[in-house]
Amino acid sequence: MAGTSPRGKDALAAEAWRRCFNFFMRTRGQRDRVLERLDLTPNDARALASLDQAEGKVMRALAEEWACDASNATWVVDRLESRGLAARAADPEDRRVKRVTLTARGAKVRRQLHEGMYEPPPELLQLDMAELEQLRSIFERLLPTPDAKGR
Repeated sequence: MAGTSPRGKDALAAEAWRRCFNFFMRTRGQRDRVLERLDLTPNDARALASLDQAEGKVMRALAEEWACDASNATWVVDRLESRGLAARAADPEDRRVKRVTLTARGAKVRRQLHEGMYEPPPELLQLDMAELEQLRSIFERLLPTPDAKGR
């Protein structure tokens, strides 16, 4: 906005962020139902989003990505592995290191998780097309996505 002072811009940005954050928190129930339906915890969901079937990641990298200690990363991977969602194997470059990959079942559950999490909340569907296009455009500027599906 032309003529907006830095303090005014900061206050406006803070208000916009509060509203965005509050909307996200208020619609948490929808996301929680997806997790419950798939019998996942939020940590399980984060782990599934981090893994792939082909390359996988070593435990140390997962602990760093998840900002937790190695024992917590091990606990999360143990849980996924016990459910057949992930597999741990020796790293081909260093057999002392464990590499974690997503299993076929894990990939299927991750797809179901994405489908559920990306389902728009009813409040968003109340906006008209122009508002939705404007909102999408704003978020594209804030967080460009690497692929066309926005995942």
